[in-house]
Amino acid sequence: MVNRKELDPESSPKAAFGKRLRQARDERGWTQDALGVRMGCTGTHISAVETGRRSPTGRFALSADRAFGTGDKFQRMVNALHNTALLEGFPEYVRQEVRAAEIRLFELGIVPGLLQTPDYAAAITTGAVRRGAITEQQADERLTLLAERQASLDRTPPPLVYAVLDESCIRRPVGGPEAMRAQLDKLLAFAELPSTVLQVAPYSLGERRPFDLPVRLITLPDRSMIAYAESAMQGYLDRNTGVVLPMVTAYHQLQAEARSQAESVAMIEQLRKGPP
Repeated sequence: MVNRKELDPESSPKAAFGKRLRQARDERGWTQDALGVRMGCTGTHISAVETGRRSPTGRFALSADRAFGTGDKFQRMVNALHNTALLEGFPEYVRQEVRAAEIRLFELGIVPGLLQTPDYAAAITTGAVRRGAITEQQADERLTLLAERQASLDRTPPPLVYAVLDESCIRRPVGGPEAMRAQLDKLLAFAELPSTVLQVAPYSLGERRPFDLPVRLITLPDRSMIAYAESAMQGYLDRNTGVVLPMVTAYHQLQAEARSQAESVAMIEQLRKGPP
């Protein structure tokens, strides 16, 4: 078939499910409509799952296993999809981040993962476990991935990393006074590196702050760019230049409005010392 959308099964559990569903259907020579009849849904629904436009449910996976006679294979894949602690789109972003030439970050509320200390990161994940948002196993998954991402910054040559932190990131206490002081120290050390720029976007920016969600922009060695933004429940990854370039422009505007690195460092140093 021509113009078939091919998914990378390593990019996310949802993509792996869609890829395997299509393979199983092709092996039997069934059309999407024919499979839909066997599963009690439409061919359009099958197409949406195969191309990653729609997430498979447990009921859908059960119907797929019955139609293909695959035991519980598809049901186990859906369980993996639902049990991951990573947002949709983030695994693919990470795969590109580790080879990026430039990384641009904007974060709200918490210090970006690449800049977190182990104690700070552990406090964030522990809080999520206590709220019931993730399991302890998922917390371990997050921390392991974070350590791998941070280690990837030590490559030669290192990527250029630009980080703009909303003021809330440095004022919100996380993990207790000692953990927070160590985290501020890490930010100060980050700002001293020759391949980094650290800025704080003050509260006073108000409506001039262009982003209301955390944003990550990466430039790959071939100079192509990828944007990733996320809400509490959903991640969005985009390679479309019509989407990415306006976000890059907005990021540059944010940098122009934010405090300079020298001013940002002075602000963090004052917080590190505590009230005068």
